[in-house]
Amino acid sequence: MVNRKELDPEQSPRAAFGALLRRLREERGWTQDGLGDRMGCSGAHISAVETGRRAPTQRFAASADRALATGDQLRRASRAAQHRSLLEGFPEYVDHEARAVEIRLYEVGVIPGLLQTHEYAAALGDSTVKRGVVSREHADERIALIAQRQAAIARTPAPLIVVVLDESCLLRPIGDSTLMDAQFQRLIEFSELPNTVLQVAPFSIGVRRPMTLPVTVLTMPDRSLMSYAESANRGHLERDNDSVVPILTAYHQLQAESLQRTASVAMISKLRKGTP
Repeated sequence: MVNRKELDPEQSPRAAFGALLRRLREERGWTQDGLGDRMGCSGAHISAVETGRRAPTQRFAASADRALATGDQLRRASRAAQHRSLLEGFPEYVDHEARAVEIRLYEVGVIPGLLQTHEYAAALGDSTVKRGVVSREHADERIALIAQRQAAIARTPAPLIVVVLDESCLLRPIGDSTLMDAQFQRLIEFSELPNTVLQVAPFSIGVRRPMTLPVTVLTMPDRSLMSYAESANRGHLERDNDSVVPILTAYHQLQAESLQRTASVAMISKLRKGTP
């Protein structure tokens, strides 16, 4: 075939999806225009996705699955492609997070993704790109995933979300003062929701702090527990209740030592006004 572009599935998440789409299409003997007609888009659009010039949306992947009669293969491939830039173990955690009835998390040093404004997430992403940690494409995928996770927890019925922020999360400046002001406002608005609890663990806790590393504990619809924690290179999802219950106990102890909602919001409000 003239001008046929060879695809390397390992080159990027988009390339992996594009190679799969091309293989499934060619197995049926369809041209790009033929698949486009069945999906209600142009052959040029199909070509752009297959060659990695255009990212596949979940809507596109679902439409392709219907046209090709592939179940949810392309939708799963699209999600997997998006998750390739993430720590091992985190994609599995995200799937459970979207179904959890209770989410308890403790964060150190940075506002957690579920509470980040788009601008805060973008500033963190820009920093990782500048430092050469990830590519621009991967940073954008992470930012998009944060938005998807936030949308997933805004469901009905809403999950209970308990957040304890180490004081360092508030004192670490990300971007300019306008960005941080908007982020602090987001925290205050989050604290006012009927299904949330927001607390700050101040530095003054000292040695009474029962945990020092970030952790998340999920309660699933069947009341089973699982916890998630990260090292530098991978995430670990723990499903054994005997291992998770001590973490949940330590979390409750942390809550007891932390500032209650009113005092936590007061601290955030002072920081918004530039008062230590």
